[in-house]
Amino acid sequence: MPTVETPWWRGGVIYQVYPRSFADGNGDGIGDLPGITARLDHIARLGVDAVWLSPFFKSPQKDFGYDVSDYRDVDPMYGTLADFDALVARAHALGLKVVIDQVLSHCSDQHAWFTESRSSRDNPKADWFVWADAKHDGTPPNNWLSVFGGSAWQWDTRRCQYYLHNFLASQPDLNIHNPAVQDALLAEVRFWLDRGVDGYRLDAINFCCHDRQLRDNPGRGAPTHVDPTAPAANPYAWQVHQYDKSQPEALDFLRRLRHLVDQYADTTMVGEIGDERGVALMAQYTSGGDKLHMAYCFDLLGPTYDAPYVHGLLANLQAQIADGWPCWAVSNHDCVRVATRWGGQAPHPALLRQVAALLLTLRGSACIYQGEELGLPEVDIELADLQDPYGIAMWPQYKGRDGCRTPMPWMADAPDLGFGSGHARPWLPLGESHRALAADRQWADAGSLLHHYRRLLQWRRAQPALVAGAMALLPLQGPVLAFERTHADQRLLCVFNLGDQPARYEVEAGDWHLAEDAPATTPGTHRDGHALKLPPHGSAFVALPISPISI
Repeated sequence: MPTVETPWWRGGVIYQVYPRSFADGNGDGIGDLPGITARLDHIARLGVDAVWLSPFFKSPQKDFGYDVSDYRDVDPMYGTLADFDALVARAHALGLKVVIDQVLSHCSDQHAWFTESRSSRDNPKADWFVWADAKHDGTPPNNWLSVFGGSAWQWDTRRCQYYLHNFLASQPDLNIHNPAVQDALLAEVRFWLDRGVDGYRLDAINFCCHDRQLRDNPGRGAPTHVDPTAPAANPYAWQVHQYDKSQPEALDFLRRLRHLVDQYADTTMVGEIGDERGVALMAQYTSGGDKLHMAYCFDLLGPTYDAPYVHGLLANLQAQIADGWPCWAVSNHDCVRVATRWGGQAPHPALLRQVAALLLTLRGSACIYQGEELGLPEVDIELADLQDPYGIAMWPQYKGRDGCRTPMPWMADAPDLGFGSGHARPWLPLGESHRALAADRQWADAGSLLHHYRRLLQWRRAQPALVAGAMALLPLQGPVLAFERTHADQRLLCVFNLGDQPARYEVEAGDWHLAEDAPATTPGTHRDGHALKLPPHGSAFVALPISPISI
């Protein structure tokens, strides 16, 4: 737990587990809850505050659990409710909070709610989903597109109407404008709170409300910029998503969620914001202390990692966040692993260490995706082995999300890298490049990236300025990004050379020294008069004299 007086989540670090790929406890080739429980020691030893579980609910698995057919039960492939209770008990015994994914914007077309809703136009749940008549020529009611390709509208012959699906056609959107739907979802949220969870990660939460008038989105043609929410090959990026998501009515629903969650001690909510205006929505969704506790967007999940981009992102956030709270992530189950995305085929070891240091010194909370602490690269999945419907639809320009979802490498010398029993074929191919990076080898090597994360997390806990302090972004000096973190009697300068050549950074303060206890200061960094000299991808942490700074 952080050493300063603050809620655990505010400045906390959350480790994301993708259940299918973390650990296979029964040897069927698919990860499960008992497997996770058996590997919780790894997460606790790392030194994070909480574990986030991606969906494990009952589901037809068309989108691997993000299509829920029963919010109150565990899918048999992952185990039972008793297995979940055992996982929570073990996590709590190890000092870990448990945060679970909750998918509130849509569910599976096999959920009982949708079965009833689609049965007629006048049943009790007829308005629980987003239904609309066809245009006069039989085409969908507007031009909205699915994130996974094609129209966001699916024709249903039972009602002779279209229903909205922002993702797969088998993931119909719930009509959050309907108070009865909100009531039902709040009851599902309460179920797991009563079962002992410590919080929620809310999937695609800005998709929960649509424009009631169903107005067309403006078009912009082939995009000339990078859309953080969709690859360039996806026509979804050809629209300005003004009406199909991120509507103001979502804020009232978030207030109801917050009121419920706050009835349970030490709980939290972190929302995923999938929108080009991610930073602005992060600020809006977390402001005022009555909506989300924290949120993250896709701005550090894209391909760009250089000083001007990161500085601009932080400046944009600083200008808008006010009393809101960010949660930072550089990898997750939906994007190319950061080692490959920013480091290419052979990422520089110093780059991976710097990414960890930057992530864990920014003002806010942080998420670490399973395997990020090992420096795992993306696995190149052949078409015949693809499981992700998004990748199958967009092949070959976009290969989908399977490459970041391959099984965790626990033991370098085991046939299946220790993921399971070694008898059943894992649901996705193992990454042979992961063998040398397996957890057992890295735990045995004090100089490994894994131990770098562990030392960095231990150091961070003891720095009030990093857990709960203010942040002042400083002007760029070439490829060098720098900011100050302050709290009470601590003032810490964090400096990062985001370039691949040595760099020099002038420190304005006269009385300063390298923080001797900072494990993330890159070897070779040294003082030269009033300046720091940093190697390529170098990081440095400087103790400064106390003086007021602007936030």
